[in-house]
This record gives sequence, structure tokens and C-alpha cells, in this order.
Amino acid sequence: MTNSIKNIELKTKRLNLIPFGSKDHRLFLDLNNDPYIRKYLWDDELIDQSKVQEIISQNDKHFKADKYGIWKMQLSETKEILGYAGLWYFFDEPQPQLIYALLEKFTKKGYAREAGLSIIKYAFEKLDFKYLIAATDELNSPSVSVALGLGMEFVEKRIENDKPTLFYSIENKLINNEI
Repeated sequence: MTNSIKNIELKTKRLNLIPFGSKDHRLFLDLNNDPYIRKYLWDDELIDQSKVQEIISQNDKHFKADKYGIWKMQLSETKEILGYAGLWYFFDEPQPQLIYALLEKFTKKGYAREAGLSIIKYAFEKLDFKYLIAATDELNSPSVSVALGLGMEFVEKRIENDKPTLFYSIENKLINNEI
């Protein structure tokens, strides 16, 4: 991992957020093929090594050029990986969206909110984003709860990939400094 990417590590009270790198293919594959994560994020489809290669390669390019991408979430104390969060392009939006995915055993502990707040703060303070959006399948109530817990407001419901998708947004002026 280059020093410039390493410098984009984020830390919260309980988490280290570390950019996925070229040596993380297996980890990224395993996370995304976990039944709980893939249920909504991948419409319950398994992803293959070529898709992982494509995403990790694009992630590296984004971190080098844009200073954002997908960070693996690591518990500070145990170094255990619990999922990931980041900024990624979906649905032809003009800027990347906030994304978060956790292994089921780590849900309902506030980790997605904690990582999300850190990334929102980074996007607003370091990248000068004016707003951020997050989208989730309508039936993914845990993701909706996280978006609302981050202070995001419901914007609209659209059909994306033949599924009702909810969009949430937060403006730069609304973020607080809870981290």
C-alpha cells in the first residue's frame, strides 16, 4: 500500500478504517459473499473473483486520484474485520454515495453509524463535499436505521434494478462532531 493511501486511514473510538488494498482480494470476496452482506448489497447473488479484482482495482484508483473509496472496518482492540464502509458510485449519481456493510454478528452495536460519521466528516472536511447521499433497498430496515442515525433525511423512493430503493441525504452544514 502506498504511503498516500495509508495516510487516508481513519480512526474512531472503536474502529480503524483502512483502505482495501491489492492484498485484500480474498477478504473482500469473503465479505461480499457473506449471506447477510450480499442479501441487499448484491441482490443475494454471489460475486466472483473477477468482480472483486475490478472493484479493488477501481478502489485503488479512487484512493490515489480522489482520496476516497472503500475502507475495511477493523476493531481497534482486536484487529478483527467486521465489514466495510466508504464512498462509491451507484445509480449514475454525480458523486459517490455513502456505503456500509457489516457482518451480521457486528450489527446493532453502532459500528456502521460510527464508521459512517467518520466518513461523512472526512468527506465534508477533507474533500469539501457539499452533501452525501446513501441509497438502500426499501426492505433493508437496518440500513434505513443507520442512515437516519447518521442524521440523513429521506429524499425519494425510486425503482433501481427493478427494486424499490430509498435515497437519504445529508448536507455539509448538518454534520455534528460526535466522533
